Amino acid sequence: MNVRNRVSEALKQAMKDKAELRLSTLRLVNAAIKDRDIALRGSGEEDGCDDREVLGILGRMVKQRQESMRTYEEGGRLDLAEREAQEIEVIEEFLPRKLDDDETEKAVQAAISDAGACSIRDMGKVMAKLKSRHMGQIDFARVGPIVKDHLCTGTAKG
Repeated sequence: MNVRNRVSEALKQAMKDKAELRLSTLRLVNAAIKDRDIALRGSGEEDGCDDREVLGILGRMVKQRQESMRTYEEGGRLDLAEREAQEIEVIEEFLPRKLDDDETEKAVQAAISDAGACSIRDMGKVMAKLKSRHMGQIDFARVGPIVKDHLCTGTAKG
């Protein structure tokens, strides 16, 4: 079952269970997916977004909530920070398991090798390979410096 269908099924179950927070979070996820579908149709893609794009949407939603949570904590609004944390838990149910540090390192090395990267100018190719293979599994803000380090220090084996 694809991610979109899993979200729809969870939304229906949340309605049956009358789980308010879960229901509102899943409605936001569903709305974000539909917004992306509409944008894609406007640019001529009738199929809408695929699983990879849905995972990207979910990843961005988690990141937004993490930023909001930090802001609320700094402002002393722990109640709102807790709500953001609960929403993150709901959204992360639909994301694949995050890669640990060793797995991330191996993924970076494989992407560098497959892209034939040998300098910092090839960073875009490497990141594209990682995004196509590991969307939702890697924090790309964290992995960017790792890729850059490999390419700059010559540990790339392209």
